Amino acid sequence: MKKKLQNNKEPVQSIAIRPIMTKSITIQSMCDTKTYDIAKTVAQILKLEREGCDLVRVSVPDEASAKALKEIKKRIHIPLVADIHFDPRMALLAIENGADKIRINPGNIVKNLKNEDEVRILKQIIAAAKKAKTPIRIGVNSGSLEKHLLDKHGGPTAKALVASAMNWVKFFESQNFKNLVISIKSTDVQITIAANELLFKRLKSHATKTGGRPYPIHLGVTEAGPLISGAVRNSVALGTLLRKGIGNTIRISLTEDPILELKVAKELLKSLGLYDKEPYIISCPTCARTEIALKPLVQKVTTELEKLRIQKPLKIAIMGCVVNGPGEAREADFALFGGKKIGAIYAHGKFVKSVVEKDLVKEFIKVIKAELK
Repeated sequence: MKKKLQNNKEPVQSIAIRPIMTKSITIQSMCDTKTYDIAKTVAQILKLEREGCDLVRVSVPDEASAKALKEIKKRIHIPLVADIHFDPRMALLAIENGADKIRINPGNIVKNLKNEDEVRILKQIIAAAKKAKTPIRIGVNSGSLEKHLLDKHGGPTAKALVASAMNWVKFFESQNFKNLVISIKSTDVQITIAANELLFKRLKSHATKTGGRPYPIHLGVTEAGPLISGAVRNSVALGTLLRKGIGNTIRISLTEDPILELKVAKELLKSLGLYDKEPYIISCPTCARTEIALKPLVQKVTTELEKLRIQKPLKIAIMGCVVNGPGEAREADFALFGGKKIGAIYAHGKFVKSVVEKDLVKEFIKVIKAELK
């Protein structure tokens, strides 16, 4: 059964760590395949599904990609978002071919609201989306902000980005279209934070005035970079915003395999108490006191846990020595800590047994499986 797009989800609680909020966040990623290559695109989406992706976006730069959406949708199980830039015809084709949502940057379609031809095609997109009941995500990026706002604010500032977003919100509402998600992104972490904080306030105020509900916000840092720097930038920006209750969907943008985007996203949400569908692993960095091969041990345990597909927020501690090992073991659902070529296994804070190093992973996983039956 295919999941339906939801702007807001039911609250969830994490038992691994105390939650700071009580709402669920939708995790999105984006394919890096050519969308018209249906086989490769579907294969990547199915892989993303297995890793916990809730929503997937694909680029639609041409007619072949737009028409491929219909077949792609038949083979996947999560909502499919069509990413449109510049060519408004692709938005119409994407809706026609069953996209569950379209993402457009209106400023890339309408350079001037006084240009009747540009406004007419945008109105056609809105009318088609309304008829098909297709949500539209309004995207505003620092790299593609309208020129008049750049001139007015002296650059892609937080205020300039929010001004653009709110202008488009009002335009879409003037066409009696409110099935919207709003997204403001910048490559600058501080601007991303400031812009989304301001957007959150403006949308809340706007909803109060119009008697509606605030539109959901999609969070991300655009062009965040490779794995380490990108993960840090995204975590700082999104973590700050999510901690304040801002954001409904997220994408961790990385110049990496999209699977890594999901892994970073889940770890971020776990740290905030907003993800309860897999274990939460803690492990020490090792030092001179470590007398067990902890780093490969952590990798092996992680791999084996992924195979189990556990959908509970279990806290699992893997420690290298007796400094913090016993204390963390008492607080974890399952734990092990190493000694000299031997390790102690705990379950629910209680000692289970000691095992020689070569059998430690096998026995640890066996204890976890037995307790979960």
